[in-house]
Amino acid sequence: MVSFDDVRVAAERLQGVSNPTPVLTSRTMNERTGAHAFFKAENFQRSGSFKFRGAYNALSQLDSSTKEVVTFSSGNHAQAIALVGLLLDIKSTIIMPFDCSDVKRAATFGYGAEVFPRDIAPSNRETEAHRMASSRNLPVIPPYDHPHIIAGQATVALEFLQDHPDLDILLVPCGGGGLLSGCSLTASALCPELKVIGVEPIGADDAARSFKTGVLQTVKNPKTMADGARTPSLGKLPFQIIKEFTHDIITVTDHALAYAMDFLLERMKILVEPTGALGAAALLMKEVDVEGKKVGVILSGGNVDLNKFRG
Repeated sequence: MVSFDDVRVAAERLQGVSNPTPVLTSRTMNERTGAHAFFKAENFQRSGSFKFRGAYNALSQLDSSTKEVVTFSSGNHAQAIALVGLLLDIKSTIIMPFDCSDVKRAATFGYGAEVFPRDIAPSNRETEAHRMASSRNLPVIPPYDHPHIIAGQATVALEFLQDHPDLDILLVPCGGGGLLSGCSLTASALCPELKVIGVEPIGADDAARSFKTGVLQTVKNPKTMADGARTPSLGKLPFQIIKEFTHDIITVTDHALAYAMDFLLERMKILVEPTGALGAAALLMKEVDVEGKKVGVILSGGNVDLNKFRG
């Protein structure tokens, strides 16, 4: 398991390396929802998402003899591993799907990674990564099912709650569960009364079903615009933490995601990708009771392929 001490050490490791991201507010959002909303803008993090935190925490703990790693990712983890690899002089070899965002693929290339496009289902990418890593005798750094990754992602909530310890609700995007598990663990240590709620697309509702049944569920080729949440299931380690510390997991439609992205761009002047807007969508749609409450929303990333959203 991951402890809160691991989170504190990860925060120290990231000091002066990651960006302390801003917390934004919106009068219009508060008027529409009845909440007092605070947005942790991880779209301003290095590599454009919270994934930089976990990637740096993991790669910086590798043995000094390790000069190459393998991973698999639809985009944000790939970019983060590639950038951290560039910073630490560690080569990154990454399996990415053919249909991933052009923007995310280009950025991953730009950071110097060796990218292997694969036309395989998300559930098979991990197998392919381990096969490749085994043939080269290299470590695999997975996107979410890894204690160092989780501890790094948990520093999002640590920063947030140090600035705003009086939140009533925290809305967290959920794909493989690395961010949600880390934030839930941190909140339980710092603010035990805070309700941490995961948000995922309704077309990829495996986490919500897993949470409600207590048994890890899967989803095959999930249909959603939120590419960062097209994971086949929660990671095993994140699920253990989520079962213990998360209060609920809810779902939103792609229509709600598009509406939230538009709101964030038009009213708050920030570009947030679909997965990053999951919490904002839940807030705007009032999927939870937020009236009069202080609500934290994590905007997990801003790597948007604008060509896909132009008419």
